[in-house]
Amino acid sequence: MVERKGIAQYLSSFFDPCFELGDDGIPEFKMFIGGQWVRSSGGTQVVDSPHDGSVVARVQNGTLDDVEKAMQWVSGEGKKIRDIPAIDRILIFQKARDLLKEHKEEIARALVLEGGKTIRSARGEVDATAQRLMLTMEEARKIYGEYIPGDWAEDTVGKMGLAIREPEGVVAAISPFNYPLYIASAKVIPALLSGNSVVAKPASDTPVSLLLFARVLQEAGIPAGSLNVLTGPGGKLGDAIVSDERVNMVTFTGSTEVGIHVNNVMGLKKRHLELGGKGIAIVLKDADLDLAARKIVEGNLSNAGQRCDAIATVLVEKEVAGQLIAKIIDNEKKWTLGNPMDTGTDMGPLINEGAAKRVESLVQDAVQKGAKLVLGGHRNGCYFEPTVLIDVPLDARIVNEETFGPVLVVITVKDVNEALEIAKKPKYGLDSCVFTNNFYSMWRVAKSLDVGEVTINDNPKHGVGYFPFGGKKLSGLGREGIGYSIDEMTHLKTIVFSLEPAGLGKRRVFQG
Repeated sequence: MVERKGIAQYLSSFFDPCFELGDDGIPEFKMFIGGQWVRSSGGTQVVDSPHDGSVVARVQNGTLDDVEKAMQWVSGEGKKIRDIPAIDRILIFQKARDLLKEHKEEIARALVLEGGKTIRSARGEVDATAQRLMLTMEEARKIYGEYIPGDWAEDTVGKMGLAIREPEGVVAAISPFNYPLYIASAKVIPALLSGNSVVAKPASDTPVSLLLFARVLQEAGIPAGSLNVLTGPGGKLGDAIVSDERVNMVTFTGSTEVGIHVNNVMGLKKRHLELGGKGIAIVLKDADLDLAARKIVEGNLSNAGQRCDAIATVLVEKEVAGQLIAKIIDNEKKWTLGNPMDTGTDMGPLINEGAAKRVESLVQDAVQKGAKLVLGGHRNGCYFEPTVLIDVPLDARIVNEETFGPVLVVITVKDVNEALEIAKKPKYGLDSCVFTNNFYSMWRVAKSLDVGEVTINDNPKHGVGYFPFGGKKLSGLGREGIGYSIDEMTHLKTIVFSLEPAGLGKRRVFQG
């Protein structure tokens, strides 16, 4: 018998249907099409660990023929999910939640191996996905319709209307590498719950966790073809999926550059795009500096800064700048960098060496332009140290580009007016925050920032999406969250009844 290696060593027999062991013990995962686990004629591609570069899995290198097969299912038999009573869909998700919790540790370790996130963060991601499954009953309330009496307008007297929500039809879900289980599930769950069929494609760096989630949903009882998961090269497969005329809606999370490309190739269809971010923390002189420093560092270093809602820039009033910087440095030094499978590790590697080199280039550019490096700044393979830059000039790339790494830029400002002026400059508008104990200051900042979400006295974090979130400017279109995702994945249909044949309509007494 071949010894299980890579991700396979942590998986129980529950997941056996979705992969086969290679001669070297590395699992070769199949795609999920039409309710079956299938191979592709395109061969396989490797999934390696950013921690040590070892091969942890192989996945199918999907082809355009595979896309066509998935499209036939998702636009045909897969649409039968709409015929399942909503209460039964909820029961499917409740069973899926139980299965996910049962296999939590297996999936968490897969997340660590394929993406390099810490085991604590991976467990938290599985827990968040389970919670999203638990909240489907609350999400389902958004599918309710509305009764509209017609006698409030002159031309609709004698009529009544129903505005009902119906599924878009076929939803294409393209998910990123940084939260490959949760973000993918946050697209798939509301899409299926509202009666859509789904074709999903995970990021090439982290494809396994979505395949494992598909196995959970399969065992929970989703109809064959209602969910199809394709793996392979992003450009070729992604373009084919989102541009297919059988797709009615595209939900995409990823970089702004790729999001703009997706927007251009998808054609005329509904879209939800959650793109890049440049989280800014404004710290005013009356803030609790201990709280601000701790929350800023947490918001900067969590998941190695690979979050669209990460804090990248701090704008602090000059009276307290020195104190805050010292507290930030003290907090960042407490974060341990190391093997993500160790429970004592706070931060693991970036997703790949290319990503780490890009962060390194941003730091070097800032230093060359006059910034002072007061902590970190070094790269080792995919690992990048927690880093703090001060006195950063506004023309440095790192001030204006998305960092997506564990680097914090601190800029001293004379007052809140200058802070707001600088905060307006980035092309992104996803999340920002303010630290102050003055109600009027926090209200002013919250109203002035051109972003989708402002957090007061904490770092931004989307969590399970209980509060709606989404971008402004080049951070995207649409909103996600419990119930709000349902709004995006359904459309209103208005049905108007004339009550005249039954003599039930109200009659005009006064003629205008």
